[in-house]
Amino acid sequence: MTSAVGRTALRLRGVSRSYSQALDAELEVVRDVDLDVRSGEFVALIGPSGCGKSTLLGLIAGLDVPTHGEIDVGHVNDSNKGVAYMPQRDLLLPWRSLVDNVTLGAELRGEDRHTARCRALELLPEFGLEGFGHALPRTLSGGMRQRAALLRTVLLDRPTLLLDEPFGALDALTRAAMQEWLLGIWRRRSAAVLFVTHDVEEAVWLSDRVYVMTSRPGSIKLEVNVGLPRPRGQEIRRDPRFMDAKHRILDALLSEAVQP
Repeated sequence: MTSAVGRTALRLRGVSRSYSQALDAELEVVRDVDLDVRSGEFVALIGPSGCGKSTLLGLIAGLDVPTHGEIDVGHVNDSNKGVAYMPQRDLLLPWRSLVDNVTLGAELRGEDRHTARCRALELLPEFGLEGFGHALPRTLSGGMRQRAALLRTVLLDRPTLLLDEPFGALDALTRAAMQEWLLGIWRRRSAAVLFVTHDVEEAVWLSDRVYVMTSRPGSIKLEVNVGLPRPRGQEIRRDPRFMDAKHRILDALLSEAVQP
């Protein structure tokens, strides 16, 4: 079974971003990026450190504006209405309970607090957080904190999710479990996902397609159609198609590596 994809949920055309520096110098972070994500599709974005992956997510989320180019979020002019953004760190407020943390975004956009809490409590079992609604962040494991951060993102009810290395700080076992859990959440909700990672195997195992970026200024170097059936078990990592996609991505990344 393959994922069901539909109309374009996210489109970038010629997106560039530069920043002014001292003495009128300019730092070009991303250059002429073209990228598409369709509704119901899981797409990974991978590239060398500092190539502008997080910058791109910030531009899509409306936290910054491109120097050049166009960003179309499902034909919604204001990107904030079309995407929900989960940054690298969970950013849970230490003085708020888990439920109060995950409903913060809904509260900030004006949703009734009681309604938001009821929705969050209903979803706690699906996110593996049942019984922890009143827990403070310091009492939660790393995986639980990441699930809480994703629940906060999902509660915004946006058709496209931007996930910036959500599992980067987790140990290998927790990371593997979280990858499987995330695919389950994605299948049930049919959201479009743009997922930033440094992990090639993670990118291939999770995704329908993978975009590989060049070194800064980051642009799209390669697009890989993974072409693996869903649902995926761990055994698919031994599939020749998995290995082929992995090696194509690794070759592209290694060609961007800084020479000693």
